[in-house]
Amino acid sequence: MNDQTYTPPSIVLATIALALATFMQVLDSTIANVALPTIAGNLGVSSEQSTWIITSFAVCNAIALPLTGWLSRRIGELKLFIISVSLFTLTSFLCGIATSMPELITFRALQGFFAGPMFPMCQTLLLAIFPSIKRGAALALIAMVTVVAPIVGPITGGWITDNYSWPWIFFINIPIGIFCCVVVWEQLKDRVETTAKMPIDYIGIALLVLGVGLLQVVLDLGNNKDWFESTQIVIMSIISVIALISFVIWELTEKNPIVDLYLFRDRNYTFGTIALVLSYAAFFAINIILPQWLQLYMGYTSIWAGLAAAPMGVLPLILAPLVGKYAHKSDLRLLASISFVVIGISCFLRANFNTFVDFASVAEVQLFMGIGIAFMFMPLTTIFLSNLKGHQIADASGLTTFLRVLGASFASSLTTWFWNRRADYHHATLTEHVSNYQLGAMDYLDKMGGATQLNLASVNNIVTQQSYMMSMNDYFYMLGCLFFVLIGLIWFAKGPFIKPAGTTAAPAGH
Repeated sequence: MNDQTYTPPSIVLATIALALATFMQVLDSTIANVALPTIAGNLGVSSEQSTWIITSFAVCNAIALPLTGWLSRRIGELKLFIISVSLFTLTSFLCGIATSMPELITFRALQGFFAGPMFPMCQTLLLAIFPSIKRGAALALIAMVTVVAPIVGPITGGWITDNYSWPWIFFINIPIGIFCCVVVWEQLKDRVETTAKMPIDYIGIALLVLGVGLLQVVLDLGNNKDWFESTQIVIMSIISVIALISFVIWELTEKNPIVDLYLFRDRNYTFGTIALVLSYAAFFAINIILPQWLQLYMGYTSIWAGLAAAPMGVLPLILAPLVGKYAHKSDLRLLASISFVVIGISCFLRANFNTFVDFASVAEVQLFMGIGIAFMFMPLTTIFLSNLKGHQIADASGLTTFLRVLGASFASSLTTWFWNRRADYHHATLTEHVSNYQLGAMDYLDKMGGATQLNLASVNNIVTQQSYMMSMNDYFYMLGCLFFVLIGLIWFAKGPFIKPAGTTAAPAGH
């Protein structure tokens, strides 16, 4: 990417199209989740087999992301964006017309791979068309889309599946994809780009595919396979670790590496990326455990669970433009710290929830958390990109997005594991109080009509509900503590993070 800003004929149109492409890609990573039971039923497969619709997308997306920087240098950022969006749109159509599960899984895998470069390229091209003093606004826009799309995804997926049919969750990408390709090409086709015909790092690619692919499969299937009790999970984990260690060693010594790991020599990139990955993983964990708890143990439908979670996207929509406009006048470490404090407090508030909590109380905490979300993504992204220039921005954006997605996968697996394990612990503890020697328990059973099998089953259901409630409280307390730890971490980055107009950032060390 050239250091000089390119001004398209209509910066508004170009921005809208790039933001829509980002929205479409992020939306598609969550929209299919709620439709899995319907898809499984229509295609005549088990619910366990249907999870490969999600796993195949995640695996190939994780493999493609680290390759983004290398691909952008080889074929150009605009061409990579157009090719990615075009093929993503085509594979969305193929997913919609799939008539069997193998077909759908294959097309979803391809869709995930082509989705990989979309977010980093949207970010890179947005930064290219905004002057340095206004890049905060561009990053704030991307941040807003990143927050809103995962909220809209499950609600939209549920509504489309209930009112139309599951193929439409893929077909809706077609008009958006065509619009984005046409508009972005027309607006940016005259922008000068420098490409380089570099040798292909075949060994690096092979180690990346093997290591990342198996790691993503382990994370997606670990809970169902009872983790390391499964020989299959153990073998895949060992191969993945060996491949990833070999990949790191190879890339650090290879003359033309597929992934530029030397980016981590830059202090701001390192601490900014660590803070972003951990905070996003924790944010993702909140979005996993809260809707599940509402649906499984509080009697909410998927739509109402989505509506209870949705208020967290309201304030980012309002505040993101203001953050983008005025952030350059503030210390971005302070803005990130405010974000972590607010989200941490929201976690502690949820840690005090009980089974009598109402819809309004859940929604109010989500709304409050939105203040923190509005101040999180843009400052952290600006911090990790602050010392980078040229092709390093595409490299860094692809690598950080990969780590962010991987962090979300870890969060998803660990959230389910922790929630179930702590619930088992609390269940065992609570059942100790249901015995002939506990007067309270005996009085309760007497009021129900005695210790019949039906009444004991009812008591067990109550104990289970309370166990998962207490487990969720534990998890939110832990997440709250993590956000407060991140406050200290982000201050290891060194300002200034937004350079005055007319200056360029210094390159990261190599």
